[in-house]
Amino acid sequence: MGSATTQARTATSEALASTSGVDLDVARELFAAVAAVSGSSQLSGALSDSSVPADARAGLVSAVFGASYSPVTVSLLSDAARQRWSSAAEFVEGLEELAIRATAVAEPGDIESELFSFSRTVASNGELELALGGRMGGASAKGTLVSTLLDGRASAGTALIVSSLVEHARGRRVRALLRRAERLVADQRARIVATVSAAAPLSEDQQTRLQNALSARYGSAVTLNTVIDPTVLGGLRVQVADDVIDASVSARLADLRQRIAG
Repeated sequence: MGSATTQARTATSEALASTSGVDLDVARELFAAVAAVSGSSQLSGALSDSSVPADARAGLVSAVFGASYSPVTVSLLSDAARQRWSSAAEFVEGLEELAIRATAVAEPGDIESELFSFSRTVASNGELELALGGRMGGASAKGTLVSTLLDGRASAGTALIVSSLVEHARGRRVRALLRRAERLVADQRARIVATVSAAAPLSEDQQTRLQNALSARYGSAVTLNTVIDPTVLGGLRVQVADDVIDASVSARLADLRQRIAG
């Protein structure tokens, strides 16, 4: 990712933070705009062409989307188009990030945990992963499958993110898309995501104490995603981004064996 894109993403996120009236309808329109822009190399190229004046790019947004999208959506898209992006592909990814973040703003539900749970379901079912991520089957059929699977089991915001990403995966793996969305939602809500591997489910009190300890360590609110893993052999293994805290019995035994072996 180029430095221009990094700055553009930051500016676009700041624009979202200062915008009022962001609801799920706005998020839906943003995802629809991602589909429209990614589906037209001419449009994505024109909107990300840094040789064209920023106001002209914003004007193109109004010309293309102004008649059918809400003023809030058009304003957010215009702010994104005014930024300098390293490539058309990174501009499209920036719009997708904006749509995911807007969903996190609009939806009060626990999107992070729901995305994680659905990702685990996909990971454990090869046929489902193929149905959602394979080249066979149309985008609308994949979206319908997601809606069926998540109906009554997840918030409207989670269903919107998953269906939108699956319908327009652009060759990317479904699980990678879900993990990225989970990180973006957590970041939008000023949280970090901790994946906890344990041999048995944690009690509510254990979860609370672990969250408090991790919040104190990382200086941020923490969302826990728990994975039941019998190989942990007692204790816990916690991963936050690239940071791994292994307090499991198996890890201590492995460390002891290493010390004995010299």
